Order: sequence, then structure tokens, then C-alpha cells
Amino acid sequence: MSNANLNDFGMDSRSLAGSLSVKLDAVRAAGFSQIMLCAQDLVSHPGGVDAAVACVHASGLRLSAFQARCDFEGQTDPLHAYKLDVAQAMLGMCHALKCRLLVLPSSSLAPGADSPQALIRDLRQLAMLAIPMNIKVAYQGWAGGAVVQDFLQAWDLVCEADMPNLGLCLDSHALLAANTPLEDLEMLDTDKLFLMELADLLGSSNSPDQAFRVFPGDGAHRAELATLVTTMHTLGYRGAYSLAAFNDDYAAMPSLHVAQRARSAALWLGQDVLQRSVPLPNQIRLRRALAA
Repeated sequence: MSNANLNDFGMDSRSLAGSLSVKLDAVRAAGFSQIMLCAQDLVSHPGGVDAAVACVHASGLRLSAFQARCDFEGQTDPLHAYKLDVAQAMLGMCHALKCRLLVLPSSSLAPGADSPQALIRDLRQLAMLAIPMNIKVAYQGWAGGAVVQDFLQAWDLVCEADMPNLGLCLDSHALLAANTPLEDLEMLDTDKLFLMELADLLGSSNSPDQAFRVFPGDGAHRAELATLVTTMHTLGYRGAYSLAAFNDDYAAMPSLHVAQRARSAALWLGQDVLQRSVPLPNQIRLRRALAA
């Protein structure tokens, strides 16, 4: 696979065991040029956050995104003020890393105000704080969210907030677990889709909650995942793909071995999925065709 195609893929650091330095070395040795980090990667560094940031810069790896799981949106004072301070700290670390994308998973805390307007208010506030830092915010619905549990709910709030640097993070694991119809994806504006996290599922087919994440191509939904990726590509997505497969087995394996597994997934996606000509399923209609 050419470097141009490999550069479209990166790894989520949560897929790897070990210190920040070990993770960076493994990702780089596997041939990746980018990585997605989280706050724990920085604050757990023995030299502190500044040393961690210097370590990342010295690695030569680009930051595809920085994840900030901080249960931010929907709270009222004084919890809102507390969570705002946490969110600002996350933005500060993202900025120090020279990372241009903050991923915000939806809050797992029950909202203090029983109104979607509180969620919209806070998403708009965070996006405004990110603008001077030249950071985009990718909002992500997930199964553990108290209110926003899927991408459709997240997309509605992103549209309502209507900020130029506020968009969506789409997780294939959640889509596969929920058996999301592909036609539901055509409503998305791919210019507002800032990141795609890719993982396959293994485990109980009767209970998606018991299924665990593995790298694309290694799970039970190889064909469905390939169709999802080609569908989003045809709809216009040209952003980065973060290989976000984290489970207890990977956490007990050498990081380089896991990173090599991720490289195999990237090769499959780049060579066998995205480079081949795959027509869209009949049920997917391009917005351009509808507008014609």
C-alpha cells in the first residue's frame, strides 16, 4: 500500500498497553504516521504533561485526534462550572499537542436540565472556546451516554448548535452493534464528519453488549464493515480513520504485536476495500442524485 493511503489510517492509543513512549514507538514501527491520544496518556507520564507533550512531538507522529471523555454537556451550576474547567484543561492539552481535533464522547451523567437546549448550549460553548486554538470538536454518541447514545442523536445536536468547528465522530463498532441501516447515514454532511473510528466485533451475536472490539477484518462483520467504509467514501468522506480496537487481550499483549495487527487491518482497508471499485448498495442514494 502506498504511503498516501497508509497516511489515511492511525491508531487509537487505547488499543495498546504500556507507557506513552512504548505506544508511540510501536505505532511508528508499524508504519503509521498518526495516532489518537487521550488525557491519561499525558497525565500518566512520569515526567508530567509537558514531558509527555515533548515526547509526542519528538516521535514525529501526527495527532489524528485527542479524546476528552469529561461528561461535559447538560449540567447546571455548580457542576457545569466544574465540568467547564475540566473541558478547558482538555482543550489546553489538545492545543499543546498541536492537535486540531478534540473528540467529545457524549456525557454519561444525567443532565441537570431536562432540555436538549442545555446540551446545545454547552456544545456551542465548547466549540467557541476551541475556535481561538484552531481546534475542531467531534461529538460522539455512544451506548454509555445518559441521553445521547447514537450518532443520529449526536448529529441532531450538532446541527442545532450550528458551529463551523463542531462536527461528528462516527464509531463503526456502535453502528455494527446496533445493526444501523446504511440508509440512515445518507443524511450526514460528510464535511461535518471529522473522524471515523473503525473496529469490528467478536463475541456473542445475540448480545451486542457482550461483543468486544477487534481490528477491522478480524471480526464477525468483515463484509458489513467493508460496505460501511465504501459507503462513507462514496458519500464523500475523506478524513482520517482511527483504528480503535481495545480489549483485555490486546492490553495483555506486546504493543508492537498489536500495532502490527492494526497495520494488517489498514492494509486490508486500503488495498482491498477503498482501492477497489465497489458500487453502493441499492438502498443508498447519493444526495447529488436526489438533488438532480
